Amino acid sequence: MGKTIEFKRPDGKAVHGYLAEAEAPVGAVVVIQEWWGLNEQIRGVAERFANAGFTALVPDLYRGKSTVEAEEAHHLMDGLNFGEAASQDVRGAVQYLKAAKLGSGKVGVTGFCMGGALTVLASTMVPEADAGVVWYGYPPLEYVDASKIGMPLMAHWATQDGAFAIAGVDALEARLKEAKVRYEGHRYLAHHAFANEDAQGRHRIAITQYDAAWAQLAYDRTTRFFGLELARPSSAPPSRPRPGRAPGRPAVADAVPRR
Repeated sequence: MGKTIEFKRPDGKAVHGYLAEAEAPVGAVVVIQEWWGLNEQIRGVAERFANAGFTALVPDLYRGKSTVEAEEAHHLMDGLNFGEAASQDVRGAVQYLKAAKLGSGKVGVTGFCMGGALTVLASTMVPEADAGVVWYGYPPLEYVDASKIGMPLMAHWATQDGAFAIAGVDALEARLKEAKVRYEGHRYLAHHAFANEDAQGRHRIAITQYDAAWAQLAYDRTTRFFGLELARPSSAPPSRPRPGRAPGRPAVADAVPRR
């Protein structure tokens, strides 16, 4: 089981977070919440990464608040300063894990929905981060300076996403390509939040739907990616991300744009 810890942001302010420790870490990962807050589901994600060998830290962006109601979640998200969350809270979490020198000493960043958008922002604002994985979320593109991205990225997108249109993904990927960012994108024939176990049953939001098969495939790709990028010593040459397709699944659902 994980525990609540306190860490410092670059500006010196204290933030709490949930820390799930791997027994023999190969590296570490900062996990960024969805708009619900630091709830049991995102704690479970941190534990999942810890079980895979990555000590995981979830910064508490809402300062102790969480909800199961969409209207309140929207209110909490609207009150969040995304630039400050990425450059201070997320960066502070990365610096905390860096100082711990876990495994290789490298630290990745990953986030879901709102956290996916913050992961994209963090890739431009957190120079200490070594790799990032985005899950179905991106910020307004005018806030993305791809020329500042120095780490490799992987992303998981839902082609039927009603929250983050796939046309926005096309535009983001075009920017990443133009900036020559090392990037591996995967598209799934799925709805928003397809990796969130809570997005099922009568209490789910209409635009969301958990898909266990796609979620497992995306997690497998993520842990492999982090294993390659975070376990490697800093002096080793970078890996070359290669898109893949799951046997027996529609090719269109997992197509990486070729431009």
